[in-house]
Amino acid sequence: MPDKILFSWSGGKDSALALHSLRNHRNFEVVALMTTVTSGYDRISMHGVRQRLLEEQAQSIGLPLEKVVISKKSSNEDYEAKIEAVLLKYKSVGVGLVAFGDIFLEDLKRHREENLAKIGMKGIFPLWKQSTYILARKFIDLKFKAIITCVDGTQLDGKFCGRAYDRSLMSDLPRTVDPCGENGEFHTFVYAGPIFKDEIPFAKGGTVVRDNRFYFCDLIG
Repeated sequence: MPDKILFSWSGGKDSALALHSLRNHRNFEVVALMTTVTSGYDRISMHGVRQRLLEEQAQSIGLPLEKVVISKKSSNEDYEAKIEAVLLKYKSVGVGLVAFGDIFLEDLKRHREENLAKIGMKGIFPLWKQSTYILARKFIDLKFKAIITCVDGTQLDGKFCGRAYDRSLMSDLPRTVDPCGENGEFHTFVYAGPIFKDEIPFAKGGTVVRDNRFYFCDLIG
């Protein structure tokens, strides 16, 4: 029997690559996607993508979507409590693993593992310690399609917000920026590729700036 996995899904490219890896592994069965959504905005937390597009992703992937809804001013304690409640629900039906698309942030990985250990679950990290340059090329070579939805203006020029994640982008990114945005430089929305049955249709809207720092490109589904 394959090990059952709850997948921590952000809607972005690293999640897509990690999920693609797991679904090609006979020892694992991904049973659902888990995504944090900010109420009021009705968007994926941090990535800023509309909830409707998230739901279309899950439908095209063919997996149930577990939304963890947090408020705009949610404390870290409140966030952790809501995540734990969802994890315990899945643990009660035989899910022992939670998968993440993290690549090299040691503190984040340790934090996830410690929280999971408290409730008797384990983390799995399919992309861990792989070269982000190789992963970026692999994502493009696999015919995934993604768009940059959020840029941290302190790390990358806001003009990159709304650009396609493709070879042209790779050539234009400053050398100080990780090609997978692993340091939080940017976030993406994946709308096509080998894990999807159908391409997710959307139109590109305007770009807004929040906190004089974060650029968000609105995607209208």
